[in-house]
Amino acid sequence: MYILEAHPTDVWQSESNIKEKIVFASPKDYQEREFVAGSCVRKLGIKFPAVLDGFDNSTEKAYTGWPDRIYLIDKQGRIAYKSKPGPFGFKPEELEVALKDIAAH
Repeated sequence: MYILEAHPTDVWQSESNIKEKIVFASPKDYQEREFVAGSCVRKLGIKFPAVLDGFDNSTEKAYTGWPDRIYLIDKQGRIAYKSKPGPFGFKPEELEVALKDIAAH
């Protein structure tokens, strides 16, 4: 899920983004948001579908995805695992346990 641009040039640009040539202003419409999200997907080599949060940021508000977060959704559509904020809160071993638990049921 692509949510708010984390370091837009018109709000707060990080030095690492400038160094890596990731320089985007806050998208003003869905077409711009789609372009920035697509750039992110390509740059990171993401191999699964990505969707956009709306400009009301309802997904971000409901799931607290910022700065980044990992969710595991079970077959019933419920949250089976929610990581702490990343990247430092990512614990692959915790996700592995949750995946095994889901597979066992």
